[in-house]
Amino acid sequence: MFTSVDDVSARLAETGYLASPAVATTVFLADRLGKPLLVEGPAGVGKTELAKAVAEVAGARLVRLQCYEGVDESRALYEWNHAKQLLRINAGRDETWDEARTDIFSEEFLLPRPLLTAIRGDDPKVLLIDETDKADVEVEGLLLEVLSDFQVTVPELGTVTATRRPFVVLTSNASRELSEALRRRCLFLHIGFPDEELERRIVRLKVPGLGEALTESVVRVVGALRAMDLRKVPSVAETIDWARTLLALGADTLDEEVVRDSLGVILKHQDDIQKAAAKLDLDAL
Repeated sequence: MFTSVDDVSARLAETGYLASPAVATTVFLADRLGKPLLVEGPAGVGKTELAKAVAEVAGARLVRLQCYEGVDESRALYEWNHAKQLLRINAGRDETWDEARTDIFSEEFLLPRPLLTAIRGDDPKVLLIDETDKADVEVEGLLLEVLSDFQVTVPELGTVTATRRPFVVLTSNASRELSEALRRRCLFLHIGFPDEELERRIVRLKVPGLGEALTESVVRVVGALRAMDLRKVPSVAETIDWARTLLALGADTLDEEVVRDSLGVILKHQDDIQKAAAKLDLDAL
């Protein structure tokens, strides 16, 4: 998909995703080496958006597996359309079981889920396995088979092997440690909070109507909040939300009243809001 690291940076920027050199380099290598990309970092720093941007750049279909506690093979891989199978059995009551079984365990009755969908067909795809760390450990065994050989075995139909491998992005907020076996199969990328210059560029891109002075103030205040001992520090997504809020309020500067009234946009816990209100010194920023 990409000819160079600079090509990655330029084409992602066209979609509105400003990639750091480390991000652009790792995406290029994942594409060139054909390896899955494991992206780790705090929530809201652009891990999921990276997969969406790559899909847009490549003109590929984004196939997303949203992980959560309790997600299983039927949700991740495939399941059979049991209601349709029952209708088929009832419609052919004069058939033997062997005749019916051959029919109901066919492609017509298969419901492919994200992992199977991603490896079938010749069209380009980006497979996003989002918040992998929220899935149960058992699901990692399923991922190992898919990511190692890009094939899935359906006992009734045989083995489905990818004719065109998808670009794979796994994201993790590091809420639990992923297995070494899974990590070995991936290139690793950590996305943290951006430096001030990159975050200013992101705000300018996403909220173009915000004045330059107010953009500078927003980024500085968010940086000061991240330095505090808060339960949940503001992410890049919340920086953008705050900038849009200030634009909607018609604010020209960040004064104590504006900050106090809008802190709930970037801080999500009352004790964090109280701590920030007490410790934040706008004059010193």
